[in-house]
Amino acid sequence: MSARMPSFFANQGLQLLLFGGKGGVGKTTCATSAALRMAALAPNRSFLLVSTDPAHSVRDSLAGHVPAGNLRVLELDAQQCLMAFRERHGPVLREIAAAGTFLDDEDINQFLNLSLPGLDELMAFFEISSWVESRQYDCIVVDTAPSGHTLRLLAMPELIRRWLGMLETLLAKRRYMRRVFSRGRSPDHLDMFVARWQSSLQRMDSLLRDPARSQFVPVTIAEPFGVHVTLALCKDLSSRKIPVSDLIVNRLHWKSDCPACSAAASAEQAEIQQLLAAIEAPGNPWGIELFAGEVQGLERLSAFWEHARPISRTPLRAPEPALPSGQAVPHPAAHPSSDMRFVLFAGKGGVGKTTLSCVTAVRLARDFPDKRILLFSTDPAHSLSACLQTKIGPRPTVLFPGLTAMEIDAQAEFRKLKVRYAEDLERFLASVSQAFDLTFDRVVLEKMLDMAPPGLDEVMALTRIMEFLASERYDLFVLDCAPTGHLIRLLELPELINEWLKAFFNVFLKYEHILRLPGFAEELVGMSRNLKKLRELLRDPAASTLYVVSIPTRMALEETKDLVNACGRMRITVPLLLLNLMTPPGECGLCASLRRRELLVAERFREAFPEIQQTLVYGQRPIAGLQRLEEFGRSLYQPALQEVVLC
Repeated sequence: MSARMPSFFANQGLQLLLFGGKGGVGKTTCATSAALRMAALAPNRSFLLVSTDPAHSVRDSLAGHVPAGNLRVLELDAQQCLMAFRERHGPVLREIAAAGTFLDDEDINQFLNLSLPGLDELMAFFEISSWVESRQYDCIVVDTAPSGHTLRLLAMPELIRRWLGMLETLLAKRRYMRRVFSRGRSPDHLDMFVARWQSSLQRMDSLLRDPARSQFVPVTIAEPFGVHVTLALCKDLSSRKIPVSDLIVNRLHWKSDCPACSAAASAEQAEIQQLLAAIEAPGNPWGIELFAGEVQGLERLSAFWEHARPISRTPLRAPEPALPSGQAVPHPAAHPSSDMRFVLFAGKGGVGKTTLSCVTAVRLARDFPDKRILLFSTDPAHSLSACLQTKIGPRPTVLFPGLTAMEIDAQAEFRKLKVRYAEDLERFLASVSQAFDLTFDRVVLEKMLDMAPPGLDEVMALTRIMEFLASERYDLFVLDCAPTGHLIRLLELPELINEWLKAFFNVFLKYEHILRLPGFAEELVGMSRNLKKLRELLRDPAASTLYVVSIPTRMALEETKDLVNACGRMRITVPLLLLNLMTPPGECGLCASLRRRELLVAERFREAFPEIQQTLVYGQRPIAGLQRLEEFGRSLYQPALQEVVLC
């Protein structure tokens, strides 16, 4: 088995196995089938299969199957975990905060009760840590969120370390007072609470870096965007010293008599060799073939790893793949009107949001040359650069007159806010240092923003859009959004940011005679104003529209339902669904089987969303570079002002 199977199946000491990668590459299938196989191979060991992706699909993958008794399946509910965390630890955290700051119970409760994006990853880390600590399960198999948010999950030890540093700072004043007034030096219950957290964090950090007990398995597909994201993921894992055991390249075509399948196989082989040449110590690379049917249910999941084959590292020359025959889009759609301000592309990972947002931005810029258009990525795992074949970064890059692109550096935006806060705080403390002894309070105030929840950087990223909007620098924004689960959180940000701003404003107003930070307060006031305008725009169908991108699978259908329902709750208009990566007509048995299945699923999409217009888009060879994007845009959208004919 060890010679024909990935190494993690033979590791009997494994405690933690994580599958990660770009959205839509088959992480859930790999994680679910691996957990089933491991549980069957070791009936005396206990296993947990857990999904940390807010848009869960593990249970959809199992299709109603109940695993064996030694395997538990859990789709983590971050908000439920957060409520339990607050209930369990809230009183102690309030006591620590009250002991080290001038804030009262009402102020502390406001901050502890905030709910912001990024808490998904934090709660996932805490839950996994507690299971590891208790040894409740012999091995935990994790189906992670798409790459950008997986990296945030793996960065949690660093974040929690900063939080613990803040708690230590808050306790320092209390310890000093105890030594002065009661001569007490022994650690009390608050000291022990922080010490337990520090010890637990150290053990979890050690586990993640131990290849005998923990392994991370990157999953990808052999196409340029998949290779791009996988290289970035492996580089980050290496920098964190997190071991990578095996590399899975999923959904491969094998050589056949079918011209389309043969061309796809050649193109995939070229991408694989490029990946293996650039990656550092990827472990053992494995290829898994593309199946005609969806890999769902016990029978297909159990047989999944039987199709794993070792991948050769020998470079192969690959011919340029041929385009599929026929039209790329049987019935083109109508693109957004020139009156729009926001066009958002949303859907699960790996469905082609980046490509279609780039195609749309290029087409709009050509059709409306008098408009200033900004193509903007809010996905933590950016891929605009790969699609546009131009280096795109946190500063606007002009692609051609009328079209600019930008990949926001969310963490840099948050750092700017922290700098403004630090500058104001330094001026304030210098002005009162002669009158008050602020030895301990100074350190607490300096670290106040370090206690911000993870994901607050996404708030800062959104404020950049609002700044551009307020300055009227651009007329139309095309947003390449994060995958579904995290996009839903991002769409809720205007409400969530208001809660965060309200907490800070309340503190500033309450203690304005003590705490004077005019520059920082002005920054928050500006954010609040811009947010109000953004909320109005997102809910105005004449100004904003959201195009859903999906693929013809049953799991994608369920996730699309969640997204459309969330948009309905937030009163965001969804006029069009692009069903991407459809198999074009062909005589090959595999192609014909895929197409029959996909057309049946497409009919289910129409039944589920009768009021949303739908367009089918055939799978293509990778669409990259302005010329290819423009060519595809002419196929995807009808000429401006022409009558719409949709499938």
